[in-house]
Amino acid sequence: MTQALESMRRRIESAEDLYAVVRVMKTHAAASIRQCERAVESLVEYNRTIEAGLQIVLRSRPDAIPAQSPVGPTWANIVFGSDQGMCGSFNEQVVSFVLEQFDDPTRSRHDCSMLVVGSRVAGRLEDAGCAVDGRFAMPSTVSGITAAVSDVLLKIEEMRSQDGARQFLLVHHRPNAPAGSSPQKLQLLPIDRAWLASLAMKNWESRALPMYTMDWRRLFSALIRQYLFIALYRAFAESMASENASRLASMHAAEKNIRNHLSLLAVDYHEGRQQAITEELLDIVAGFETLMSGEDRRE
Repeated sequence: MTQALESMRRRIESAEDLYAVVRVMKTHAAASIRQCERAVESLVEYNRTIEAGLQIVLRSRPDAIPAQSPVGPTWANIVFGSDQGMCGSFNEQVVSFVLEQFDDPTRSRHDCSMLVVGSRVAGRLEDAGCAVDGRFAMPSTVSGITAAVSDVLLKIEEMRSQDGARQFLLVHHRPNAPAGSSPQKLQLLPIDRAWLASLAMKNWESRALPMYTMDWRRLFSALIRQYLFIALYRAFAESMASENASRLASMHAAEKNIRNHLSLLAVDYHEGRQQAITEELLDIVAGFETLMSGEDRRE
């Protein structure tokens, strides 16, 4: 009985240690979600500034709007997953979303290049028969997103110049209210011509129109680069927030299961201790009765 109680005590201690780890992971996930949310919020005003700059350029130079050209068969998905586990079905959902595109007869996975952020989703896409042409690590913190965006933009430019890819689609999780997320698709390139045309036709909010002195081509190119940067940065931040939200939900379920398991272990342990105490008391009583019966016979 003593060995059984000791074994049960070790199991309780292991469960308590695991419970502490889960609570730390929950706290870290919650803090990461808030950091990513603040990063996305900070893009709103910056994006408004870039759109205002494009609006001014396009008002004076409507010929800057590119003609609608055929995309061609070669295209690329930039898929965002995770490098870490314990995030439920996060990676499986985005992979399923990507594979659904190939149900369209006009789309072929042989004409599609895959740029993948996150090693776990890369492995799942390869298992599904998709060729991964570029791998990138998912930043562990918001401060690492800028460098990651630069790496992806360099790869996109390389694929445009060497492989002839013209269409790039972002596929990533986007948070949904109140605490969920779902995969979304956004066309990164080519730039939506209708969106540019709407900016050119949009009324300016004040009577004073801003002026610019630099060459409009250089200015327009710089603004488009910033637009691409914002789109990729938002995809990274939203995917990180969704990943941590999924991990938070998984840790919450694990925490509940561990608490229930600890309750059962505590009941079993106390019952075992009570049984051991009862057996010891019975042994003492039996020994006392044996001793007393021996005294009676001697008398």
